[in-house]
Amino acid sequence: MFFPAHRPQQLSLGPLEREILNILWDTGSPSAKEILDRILQDPDRELAITSVTTVLQRLSQKGWVSRHKRDRIFRWEAKVSRSQAQVLQSHDRLQEFLAVSNPDTITAFADHLDQSSVEHLERLTERLKAARAQRANRPPGEDSPCT
Repeated sequence: MFFPAHRPQQLSLGPLEREILNILWDTGSPSAKEILDRILQDPDRELAITSVTTVLQRLSQKGWVSRHKRDRIFRWEAKVSRSQAQVLQSHDRLQEFLAVSNPDTITAFADHLDQSSVEHLERLTERLKAARAQRANRPPGEDSPCT
């Protein structure tokens, strides 16, 4: 997995934004009406096309989606894949966690990890070391791997 070249300007997403992004990832490049129809498959949901359009425009402003006109209809596409979004959001959360200035907080967190979590972190550490070693031997300008 490579760290995505495109990074949305704002990573935080509301529930409807996440739901619409999931629909985009599942369906490719639907219209706002197709997205609305998919949401309204749940008989307990009520939503107007204007709400979907507003959320799509907000996602566009945040850098998550783009639109293009095909056959007189605007189609929407995610700018990053689902897995790239997970990488970006996980990286952001990790940076927030590591930004804690008090090492005692991180130590207290680590003290409460179970053995499988510790082993998982050790495997991740080894993958990170391998990726950094590989990156050190890579020509400049290539995408960097993300572990």
